Amino acid sequence: MKKLLAMTAVAALTLSANVFAQEGEAVYNKACQVCHSMGVAGAPKSHDVAAWEPRIAKGIDTLVQSVKSGLNAMPPGGMCTDCTDEDYKNAIEFMSK
Repeated sequence: MKKLLAMTAVAALTLSANVFAQEGEAVYNKACQVCHSMGVAGAPKSHDVAAWEPRIAKGIDTLVQSVKSGLNAMPPGGMCTDCTDEDYKNAIEFMSK
């Protein structure tokens, strides 16, 4: 019984690690760079502060909703099928600086 309890605890801790937000650069590299590295279909280029400034002025929550809903050529969720709101925020903050 103790062994089962210990194994359950380890499994729970392992699974809960996936709940933590991903770093912005990691999200960018796996899902955002495809379009944002070259500005495909009007996407603001990553690290182009001037291009991101008017978007950031709308507020991070508004930008996250745009990603989740899709905007112009960007499909809902962008290219990230497993991102949380926090992941999107981290990616936006990474790209906008």
